[in-house]
Amino acid sequence: MPIISFDYSPDRPEHIETILNGLDRYNPETTEIFSKYVMEQCENRTYDCYANLALLKLFQFNPHLSRDETVTNILVKALTVFPSPDFSLCLSLLQPHVLRPISSSHSNPAAGDAPFSEAVQQLNKLNNQLSSADYASFWATLDSDDLFADLVADVAGFEELMRVQIAVEVSKCVREIQRSVLEDWLNLRAGEFDNFINKVCGWEIDGASVTVPANKENEAKGTVVRENVKFDQFSRLIKRAYEQPA
Repeated sequence: MPIISFDYSPDRPEHIETILNGLDRYNPETTEIFSKYVMEQCENRTYDCYANLALLKLFQFNPHLSRDETVTNILVKALTVFPSPDFSLCLSLLQPHVLRPISSSHSNPAAGDAPFSEAVQQLNKLNNQLSSADYASFWATLDSDDLFADLVADVAGFEELMRVQIAVEVSKCVREIQRSVLEDWLNLRAGEFDNFINKVCGWEIDGASVTVPANKENEAKGTVVRENVKFDQFSRLIKRAYEQPA
């Protein structure tokens, strides 16, 4: 399997490629261009982590240009490619006060700071649940507050993207799984579940279980471990056992 460069994106427009490879990458005036590109990713279901990180870096150097909605859209898009480190990379470029729990702050936040900080921390909660493969809790959290509906509203097909990514991770680990468990992990029931499993995943439903085709990740393989120990190594070990301590 070929190794894909971290800064590569097959859907990146030529003008974005030119900016990323030139000095304009550090030009604050390009924030408008990058912000528009983030919205295009949300609408077209594409993803360009490298360009998004470049925009967050510009926001880091020019806080007055930062837009909360753009930042949260970047974070939501990063969620859709878990378990990659993209979400954590994005968090590392945000202002420190945004990541600090609001309750622990010793001063009153400026107008607009608290809602944005809360949004980032709530998205981080979702990321932690995904990272620990707690998919049922992820969906429960997502449905627990209208804030999440607002945060993911700009990302077209967010729930479908998450289900596909969860299915990809499941396919790496199992050959067979209980239907009830997978229903909770995908947050789908009845006909919707059957349609997703059969048409999107290409898996088979057999009563109360779901069968995942074999692949290079979930196929059990025997491992033979061979030790190559020479006789003189044993002799030195035995000799030390009988040596008197100094």
